[in-house]
This record gives sequence, C-alpha cells and structure tokens, in this order.
Amino acid sequence: MTHILLVEDDPAIAMSLKVTCKREGWHITWLDNASSVLPMLHSDEAKDLSAIILDVGLPDGDGLSLCQQIRHTADIDTLKDIPIVFLTARSDEVDRILGLEMGGDDYCAKPFSPRELVARLKAIWRREQLLSQQTTTIETNDTANPASSHNMSGQALTFECQSGIWHYQPLNYSLMWQEQKLELSNTERKILLTLLKAPNQVFSREQLLNAVSDYPDHRLARTIDSHVKSIRKQLATIDPSIEVIHTHRGLGYALCPA
Repeated sequence: MTHILLVEDDPAIAMSLKVTCKREGWHITWLDNASSVLPMLHSDEAKDLSAIILDVGLPDGDGLSLCQQIRHTADIDTLKDIPIVFLTARSDEVDRILGLEMGGDDYCAKPFSPRELVARLKAIWRREQLLSQQTTTIETNDTANPASSHNMSGQALTFECQSGIWHYQPLNYSLMWQEQKLELSNTERKILLTLLKAPNQVFSREQLLNAVSDYPDHRLARTIDSHVKSIRKQLATIDPSIEVIHTHRGLGYALCPA
C-alpha cells in the first residue's frame, strides 16, 4: 500500500486529504507539528514511505528547514530521495523558489484541490519510473551521448564527460561524480541526467522544466536557475576547479564545454 506522510497543522485540510488518499487506496500518517517528524522518520514506520506532504508554516517550526534536515541528515539516508511536496499559503515567488532550493519536488499553494495534489504526486512517481526506464535502456552507441555506457543488467550507467566520470544507479537513484555520491533532490538529479545524456546540447530553461516536470505550466522557468545554483554549490565542495555546467547567456545551460 502506498504510504504518505502528511505534516499539516490544519485538521480540516488533513481530513480532506486523508479522505481523498483513502479513495486512492493510500495510507496516510498524519502529524500536526514539526517536532514529531524526524522521530517518525527514524522509526520502522517510515521504511515504506512513498512521499511526504509538508506544510511550510507549522506551529513549532519551519517546513522549509525541516525539508533541508530530511535531505541532509546522514542517518536517514534512505529518505533523501523521497518526493516532498510543499503546502504553502505563501504566494510570493521567492518563497516558492526557496522551497524548491531546499529540496522540495513540487508545491501546492493554498487553497488547493486534494485531487490536484494527488495528481502531482502521481506525476512525480511516473516521472521517476520513466527516468529509471530511460536510463536503463540507453545503448552504448547512443548518438546523443556516445560516451555513455551501461551493463546489460541495467544496474548502472556511466557517463564519461569533460568534467570527469559520472555513475548513475537507477535502482536507488544514486548519482556519483568524482567517486563521491551527490545529495540531490529529485529535480536536481533529473536536470543533471538530462544534461549528461546530451552533453553537446544547450538546453533552455523551458526545455529543462519540461524534462523534469509533468506540470511545467504550474512552475516557473526561473526555478531552474535556483536548482542549477544548488547543483553547482554541491559540485564545488567536491572540486571547485572544475566548471561542470556552463551558462549560455540568453539561451540556457549545457555541460562544459558545450
């Protein structure tokens, strides 16, 4: 059974979501405060989680900071790639971008339809499934990326680029560079894989948005800039001497060199 963690302090919203998810055959664990989240994630109950729905404004904490803790706390490694969808009453663009920078995969602005939230979760899971299938079926003679290869069992994928050697494990969504595992959100990982599979192509922000989201019309192209900034920051902690992603002014992004 699909298991969702809902962190929301408004009982009316929580009950509405629980009813909608029950119709889908999903199980909901509801918490109404921030302090209970990490203990729950460390428990056996969290082993089968499929996604987290996280309210930004909680009575005892900040949902954005909580998301960052989930993404970067070492002892809950299995949950670092779990989809996180924010619920927010904030309409300001900066707040939405900040949520995605913190590791969120999508957001719903209040008031929202529970059916829309269910559709967004299904879209994230569908995108993950398609991405896994695509990366395991790329042939070694792929003209879009002749330097990539994978073993016949589809257990791993290797990209040899100007920036070095990258390894992707689709079974656990692990992407490694310079023999170090990257701690990426789902969106950040999709952006990198899109660039790696076409190293000679310059992607516009809109093209990248379409590649990583089933609902590009509901998201801002500027969020791509925020994700690229976050990716660059992490890569720089590994090797600041290598420029991996190059900005083509007025056009978009590509691997270096284009």
